[in-house]
Amino acid sequence: MLKIQEIREIINLIDQSCINEFTFEHEGSKITMKKQTQEVETVVRNVVAAPVAEPVHVQPVQTQTVSASNQEIVEAPKADTSNLHKIISPMVGTFYSASSPEAGDYVQVGSKVTNDTTVCIVEAMKLFNEIEAEVKGEIVEILVQNGQLVEYGQPLFLVKPE
Repeated sequence: MLKIQEIREIINLIDQSCINEFTFEHEGSKITMKKQTQEVETVVRNVVAAPVAEPVHVQPVQTQTVSASNQEIVEAPKADTSNLHKIISPMVGTFYSASSPEAGDYVQVGSKVTNDTTVCIVEAMKLFNEIEAEVKGEIVEILVQNGQLVEYGQPLFLVKPE
């Protein structure tokens, strides 16, 4: 079985390549990775206003299709985050803030964390992977919502290091 670091390296290599699908079999284990591609359609409509007595002239709709592959759209942060540590997702999967729906969240804004504090779970291929803070400090912002799909390398938390 591959170690998690080896899987991360494979994910990184596939992410940076033009390969859309990858399958790896070794000693009875099988890993399949597929890149998600999204078609984003931008529609621009221009309407020329005219007095009520005259007909309204409508220009044709201009459509532009942009292909995005494994990219995220992130709004610019409002505060300076250069001194904050980002806890990032080590894999593609589903973000969970607690170990079960009945349990409380691992961390909240203002929670103190250490290097080995579990901050969330990322579920990938029916495996629940506990993500540790890897830094000592205070959670300043939670960047994703419970149940949200996350990408490899996507920031999950902002931590003010101590």
